[in-house]
Amino acid sequence: MGFAPVERNAVRIAAGTSFEGWGSSCLALVLSLAFSLSQGLLQAASESPAEGASGSKLILVVGAPGEPEYGTNFLTQAVLWQKACEKARFGLSQIGLEAPTTTNDLEVLRLALASEPRDETQPLWLVLIGHGSYDGKEARFNLRGPDLTATSLANWLQPFRRPLIILNLASCSAPFLNKLSATNRVVITATRSGTEQYYTRFGELFAKALTDSGADLDKDNQVSVLEAFIIASRRTSEFYKTENRIATEHALLDDNGDGLGTQGDWFRGLRATKKPNDKAAVDGLMAIQICVVPSPEDDNLSTDQKLVRDNLERSVFQLREKKTEMAEKEYSTELERLLLDLARLYESNAGAK
Repeated sequence: MGFAPVERNAVRIAAGTSFEGWGSSCLALVLSLAFSLSQGLLQAASESPAEGASGSKLILVVGAPGEPEYGTNFLTQAVLWQKACEKARFGLSQIGLEAPTTTNDLEVLRLALASEPRDETQPLWLVLIGHGSYDGKEARFNLRGPDLTATSLANWLQPFRRPLIILNLASCSAPFLNKLSATNRVVITATRSGTEQYYTRFGELFAKALTDSGADLDKDNQVSVLEAFIIASRRTSEFYKTENRIATEHALLDDNGDGLGTQGDWFRGLRATKKPNDKAAVDGLMAIQICVVPSPEDDNLSTDQKLVRDNLERSVFQLREKKTEMAEKEYSTELERLLLDLARLYESNAGAK
C-alpha cells in the first residue's frame, strides 16, 4: 500500500506498551491475502531453514504493524529481503510473518539467536522491520506479545564473536546502536535519536538498494552494506525534499565499535568526510566489505583469499587516511605495493578458473 499518507506517530499507543496481537480482523485479512499473493515466498521462523550455501545466515523479524497499511509495507520489505537472500544463497529464518496467533515473538527470537553458532567466520544478519518506541530510558522494537528492548538484545548478542550485521529499521531505533555497537559488528538504525518517532521510509529503500545496480557506487558489480546505506539515506532525504516535508528520520551506521554512528550525508563517495567528534574513528571500513549478493568475481574467491583481499583493502583505506602525514614518495610506493598485491590476487584466481 506504500507509505503513510501523512506524518504521524507510527503506533498511537503509550510508549513502551506491548502489542498483544495484530489488531483488527481486517488487518488479519489483509495480511493473510498478501501472504497468499507472495506465492509461498515467506516462511515462518518455526521452519528453521538450514544454513545457506554461502554460510551466512539472516534472521528477519517483522514486528507488529499497528495498522493495515504498515503491515502491507512491512510484508513488501520482507519479500525484498527474501529475494536477496535467495540470490545470495543465505540461510533465512523469519519471525512474525505467520498467521496471527498468541505466539510470543520475543521468545521465538531469543531461541533463534541462542541456536546460532557464536564463532563462525561468516556473518549473522539480524534485520528488524517495524515500529519502535522510546520512553527516555529504554528503546523498544514492537513485537506481537512483549516488546524487544535494546538492553535485552545486547545481552543476547554479547556471546557472539562472529561478524554481526544488525539493522533496526524502525522508528526510535538509534538507542539500539548505542547498546549494540562492538568490534566486528555493523549496526544500522533508521533514526539518529530515540525521539525520531514517526514511521520510517529508510528500511524499504535500503532493501531495494541491495539489488539495485544504481547503488553500486564503486562499480564492482555488487552492492555493499555501506553503498546500500548511503543510497537509501540519500533517497530518504530526497523524499522529504520532494514532498516539502521536514525530515523526521536520519539513519546511522556504526562499524568501528565506538557507538557514535555516521550519517549517510557525511560520506563523499564511499569515504566519510565528517565525524561525530574529532577523536572518533571513521565508519564504513567493515560495511564496505560486506555484500548480500556478491559479484561473480567475488564469489569465485575462496574464504582464505577473501580474508587476504579484505586485509589488503583495509590497508589501502588506512593508508589513504594517513596520506597527509606521509611524504609523497613514501605514500605512492606503499599504495602501489598494496594495489599490485590486490591485482595479483585476482589474477591468480582468474587463472585457476
